[in-house]
Amino acid sequence: MPLAVLNVHLQLPGCMSLKEKRSRLRPLLARLHREFNVSVAEVDLLDRWQEAVLTCAVVSNEAPQCQRVLQTVLDFTAKHFTDVEIFDHRIEMIP
Repeated sequence: MPLAVLNVHLQLPGCMSLKEKRSRLRPLLARLHREFNVSVAEVDLLDRWQEAVLTCAVVSNEAPQCQRVLQTVLDFTAKHFTDVEIFDHRIEMIP
């Protein structure tokens, strides 16, 4: 059963506090979980106001399906959450 992980480094321009950062990330995390049924969490750069690293994980019975889901998550984030900028991303397959 393949597992795929998406790591996304986000920039949050104009964010002036950790409270504001959390308030901008909370809707994104909830929406990704609801729309795509992925596990998602902020995993790095927790103390930086204008940056975040999110990790999304998905399990499926086929590796290409995992890849498609995570690419869709990335595209959805770029299209619907214009207040965050995707600085870098990486999709890893774990067999």
